Amino acid sequence: MASSLLLVLKRIEREIELGLQPLLDEFGLTIEQWRIMAALREEPGQPMSVLAESAVLPAASLTRHVDKLVERGLVLRRVHPGDKRRIVTALSPVGGTVAERVAAAQRSLERGVTKYFQMEIHERSSSATHR
Repeated sequence: MASSLLLVLKRIEREIELGLQPLLDEFGLTIEQWRIMAALREEPGQPMSVLAESAVLPAASLTRHVDKLVERGLVLRRVHPGDKRRIVTALSPVGGTVAERVAAAQRSLERGVTKYFQMEIHERSSSATHR
């Protein structure tokens, strides 16, 4: 039975989140906090408005999550050196270490998803050929 791409992607997202949960629990992180850290790992020094989009979070809840990460010493928040009205964020050294461990686990989970998709594509093309 064919599923819509939206449902397939949601299932994949859920599988990866469930796979990461034990490690996130070990570090006391929520999935939203991990998305913030992952976005900062990819692109340090993001202003809060950009970070909300990068982490796929509503701006209204971003500040609360960043505040908790700052309190725990995982994220640094500074005034932008070129524009005193802007705040930029980056991972702290400890945050970078945590982010690297979680990112390694995420890459491993993503490899499993890639293998699943390769098999799924092969099966779908084979069944389409036999029709």
